[in-house]
Amino acid sequence: MFKTLAGRALVPVGIAVTGFVVVCFLLLYSVIKNVVNRDTVGYATNTADTILKSTRYAMLKSDREMLTTMIRNIGQQQGVEHIRVFNKQGIVNISTRPEELDRQVDKKAEGCIGCHAGAIPSASLGRMEQARTFTNGDGREVLAVMAPIYNEPECFNAPCHVHPPAQKVLGTLDIGLSREMMLNSLASIRNQMIVFTIMILVLTVGGVTALLRRSVFLPLQKLRRVAEQVEAGEHPEAHPSHFPRELDRIAQSLYNLSQKDYTTGGDPAALERGTVPKDS
Repeated sequence: MFKTLAGRALVPVGIAVTGFVVVCFLLLYSVIKNVVNRDTVGYATNTADTILKSTRYAMLKSDREMLTTMIRNIGQQQGVEHIRVFNKQGIVNISTRPEELDRQVDKKAEGCIGCHAGAIPSASLGRMEQARTFTNGDGREVLAVMAPIYNEPECFNAPCHVHPPAQKVLGTLDIGLSREMMLNSLASIRNQMIVFTIMILVLTVGGVTALLRRSVFLPLQKLRRVAEQVEAGEHPEAHPSHFPRELDRIAQSLYNLSQKDYTTGGDPAALERGTVPKDS
């Protein structure tokens, strides 16, 4: 294949175009994936903030029954894997999973280590640092967000609370959302991009092939036929036409050479003497 001009011209072009398109596809998909992940984390943190604001009144009134009912109702929504609230000691007070109640959360677990990495727990984390992903016991991928419950003036000034003002964090809300919808969206985007990439490759390589064939390969084939006629001692009927400018001069030279051979009868010595053999 590489011994022919077509192979040497088209194969490198095809490899270069394919590599360029594949690299662009990977970069674009990586950017899209990061944007989708960021938006999903933003949605999860906004959901956690909404839950905290919705349950704020029940927390101020220390109405555990109302708080538990609200948490369980929210946890029944589609896409919500779990919701739990645990105190500063890490003991789960409220959860959509009854088996987790009154259990202590491991502070070294993923999602807790971000705040408890040092000797003094951190009181705040960035939005992206609050999120973690893992596979739950049912084999589903989960995006979980930890939202701290801060000790605000309405809390430590309330008559039913005994939290001192120096205590910045009262507990933590942990909400887990299924990543199934996000993964399906990414898979759909990836498949569409693969189809689009294949279309670009086919159109690009096909277009370059058609352009080279029309502008280079076909004129070279005509030029080769003229050269073969001159080599065989045949006289081209007319000056070849439809050649690009770069090949037209070569075709003209071959045609002129064939005319000289025809007028000298194929005798180079006659051409040097300036005489032309007569037809017998």
